[in-house]
Amino acid sequence: MPEFRRPENEQEFHKNFEQIKPLMNQTEAYYESSRCLFCYDAPCIKACPTGIDIPLFIRQINSGNVKGSAKTIYSANNFGRACGNVCPTEVLCEGSCVYTKQNIKPIEIGRLQSFATSQAINEDTSFFPLAENNGKKVAVIGAGPAGISCACELRKMGFSVDIFEAKEYPSGLTLYGVAPYKITNQAVLEEMDYLQKQFGYKIHYKTAITERKDIENLHKKYDAVFIGIGLGSTSELGIPGEYLENSRGAVEFIQKLRINKHQVKVGKKVIVLGGGNTAMDAASEASRLGAEKVILCYRRSQKEMKAYWFEYDLAKSVGTSGVFNVVPLEIVGDKKVSGVKFAKSKVENGTVKIIPKSEFIEPCDMVIKATGQEKYHAFLKMIDNLKVDNKDRIVVNPETGQTNNPKFFAGGDSVNGGKEVVNAVAEGRNAAYGIQKYIFG
Repeated sequence: MPEFRRPENEQEFHKNFEQIKPLMNQTEAYYESSRCLFCYDAPCIKACPTGIDIPLFIRQINSGNVKGSAKTIYSANNFGRACGNVCPTEVLCEGSCVYTKQNIKPIEIGRLQSFATSQAINEDTSFFPLAENNGKKVAVIGAGPAGISCACELRKMGFSVDIFEAKEYPSGLTLYGVAPYKITNQAVLEEMDYLQKQFGYKIHYKTAITERKDIENLHKKYDAVFIGIGLGSTSELGIPGEYLENSRGAVEFIQKLRINKHQVKVGKKVIVLGGGNTAMDAASEASRLGAEKVILCYRRSQKEMKAYWFEYDLAKSVGTSGVFNVVPLEIVGDKKVSGVKFAKSKVENGTVKIIPKSEFIEPCDMVIKATGQEKYHAFLKMIDNLKVDNKDRIVVNPETGQTNNPKFFAGGDSVNGGKEVVNAVAEGRNAAYGIQKYIFG
């Protein structure tokens, strides 16, 4: 029996994908904020990539100053509500809470953050007056966390900002790549509307920068350009059968799920290939869509998975089982997926090696490949003197986000290789100050 019934309408979909960090009410927020010790030199601040003054915003909630709390959060992190929901708080701020050393439940910092910022969004509270227009224009490529964060900071300084986004909605990974049980589409887009109304940057949707002449035009028209393009489609495995019907990439699967919801169908038995956080999300989502059996298959051991432990626990809690030390050799089937051919593996000196004569076929009717994401190679080659490393990540000055081409700045997944939303927000913000320094000295 599946853990979840297949959702037939949007109401059933939302029930299956209930928020794992539901919004607190005022009473819950008051009592939870009362638990905070308001540490001096608080470790939770150091653990936050955006450096939010966490003890301060919690104290403000506890004293009834919720608006002040939201301002404290948004002063450091323009994706305050989104990060309160999607951040891996278990290993960042909450994982650093002093209570954990006493085996006491840490403060629910993420949910408190969402509580304060949600009130500000609902009341359309404006916190930051914009400087007078300084006469300079900046182009931002990509309306994801890095690009939006950069735009917000630039507008505070008086820059005019145009964002060029290939898709029809903003927020990048937050909308298109995060599991629906972490944050709803409505919550994401409400925050995006709130930010755009407050800061007044322009977003040009369905406007992909795909040709060298597009880059040249931006170079001529703008005083600086920020690259926040993120990562691309799911990486190929390079094995036979990966283009059979019902074999799809995890990135594409999650994106389709976010937009089409209950209209997305899954197989009865689903195999997810991979051991990262995206694989855990895909497995959990397949279960919530009504798959009778979901198997997570990884070429290394469970201990070697890159996924956070709590993400794997979440996937297991909805019926996912794990098979480790197996390497996919072929996705088998006649037009449609009917199984995956594996070989057992072992790790020697850090390298995965196949055990001879250990092949077997695991039947299934759907495969989801969570095998990493491609870089935008062609795009990066269009920009003169743009240096990339041996993993095709854009090389920048870590303090300013400036690339080898001094007019171009970058941040987010195209620089860090694929971290969290909060990392992209921090990098976009830093790049804004780097741009200011570059233009005005």
